[in-house]
Amino acid sequence: MSNYHIKHLEEYYQVYRKSVRNPESFWDEIAEEHFVWRKKWNKVLDWNFSKPEVKWFEGAKLNITENCIDRHLHIRGDKTAILFEPNNPDEEAQHITYKQLKERVCKMANVLREKGIEKGGRVVIYLPMIPELAISLLACARIGAVHSVVFAGFSSTALSTRINDCGAKMVLTSDGSYRGAKTIDLKGIVDDALEDCPGIESVLVVNRINSDIKMKEGRDEWLAPLMEDAYADYPPEVMDAEDPLFILYTSGSTGKPKGMMHTTAGYMEIQLTHLKTYFNIVKMTYTGVQQILVGLRVIHT
Repeated sequence: MSNYHIKHLEEYYQVYRKSVRNPESFWDEIAEEHFVWRKKWNKVLDWNFSKPEVKWFEGAKLNITENCIDRHLHIRGDKTAILFEPNNPDEEAQHITYKQLKERVCKMANVLREKGIEKGGRVVIYLPMIPELAISLLACARIGAVHSVVFAGFSSTALSTRINDCGAKMVLTSDGSYRGAKTIDLKGIVDDALEDCPGIESVLVVNRINSDIKMKEGRDEWLAPLMEDAYADYPPEVMDAEDPLFILYTSGSTGKPKGMMHTTAGYMEIQLTHLKTYFNIVKMTYTGVQQILVGLRVIHT
């Protein structure tokens, strides 16, 4: 992999043949060159398609947020990590630097811990495309919690099904979202969903549309005050390469939604490879999670 960028079809086939003929060497080279590891792996790849079972970088230890954020602070700390373009052209765009991003992620991590979310815990994120979405999933990864992002357009039934299936204890949502000139009552959808979700202990709410919503005492809290009071640093939890990172569910259009568990190191590496090869990003500074952080320009927020 190294620092090449595929320029034509012949070069693509050259790289492809290398990956097929010696996959361990191919992925080992990428891992060595592009990532920060707390401990190197014992074995790059262990697969058994008869089960099926595939394991990547067994024995390695890392935290994906160190690769997304911390390693860039010295050189790129004052550069933009998140560019958020709001739905309303009259609303000011946000340019969040790497330093600001780290502070906000660490604050969120401390909020999660204060609310009882620990390593291995499950958090469902039901947010529109706003910076808090990226910040919350990075915070989950920072503390070793498993996040599951649910599209903030799904019904209360679809949401409750995913909450119960993954065993989440917390939901992160907002008072609402914009869809063009219209608003969507996300908190109302969450309230309806939680009628069938006995395992949820807390709901943290982002104020996005300044809507008058119902807040259930003892369960629901506004996120902003908690963030203001939270400590601005949190050491990244050291994770095994095969520790779960997030759960992504299928649409459920052909039956019950199926949750796909993505683990830490393998997901991180394949997403970087996609960015380098598919999108031809010349100056590689991102990892898998950070795809949604750079150039986040959306129209439905």
